[in-house]
Amino acid sequence: MRMLSIDTSTYCLSAALTEDRERIAEITTNIKKNHSLRLQPAVRTLMEETGWKMKDLEAVGVTAGPGSYTGVRIGVTSAKSYAWALDIPLYAVSSLELLSYSGRGFHGLVCPFLDARRGRVFTGLYAYDDGHMQQVEEDRNTSMEDWLERLQREEKPILFVSPDADVFRSTICGALPEAFFTERGDYHPGVSMIRYAVERQEPVDTHAFVPNYTRLAEAEAKWREQYGN
Repeated sequence: MRMLSIDTSTYCLSAALTEDRERIAEITTNIKKNHSLRLQPAVRTLMEETGWKMKDLEAVGVTAGPGSYTGVRIGVTSAKSYAWALDIPLYAVSSLELLSYSGRGFHGLVCPFLDARRGRVFTGLYAYDDGHMQQVEEDRNTSMEDWLERLQREEKPILFVSPDADVFRSTICGALPEAFFTERGDYHPGVSMIRYAVERQEPVDTHAFVPNYTRLAEAEAKWREQYGN
């Protein structure tokens, strides 16, 4: 299956072309620039470099969140547009699951997380088994303090994977002195890893699919606070 994969859930932008389990080409940038200006040129470059045409694509994969509201929206909207225009399946993968693939091969639990501000994180818990990341705890938006209290009950070693590791490193090490971390800059496995995640799931409904933010946008939260549900 020839697939275009997209991840814009953090300031790291990644786009890749894969065929079955083979990575054909991938572009990943780890810079804080507007995804809306760079995603389409990245996809176009991939097509030009490989000689593929859009009509050659058989599926589209995208990270569905949680993460940056704007980033997730850009990636999901683009992926839905490709899937609809080409009439091909759309696969949606948790951005935290993709992040967790940086810990593939780790003998223990893998905890991906993203800074959600004000002491909170988007996080979940995964374990690598039989070539795939298996979800141990569902993705959530929680305070890091409460999450670490939960993780203290685990008996297995835990690897933390995050572009925001330095924000919480001292807090994590205070609660879990034996915690492991990926090396700085090695937290993103590349969006081509989506090809492994989609092997275990069915495509989503292209029109009905919406991102998984795990919390309300600030504007919506304020609206509800003022006007109710």
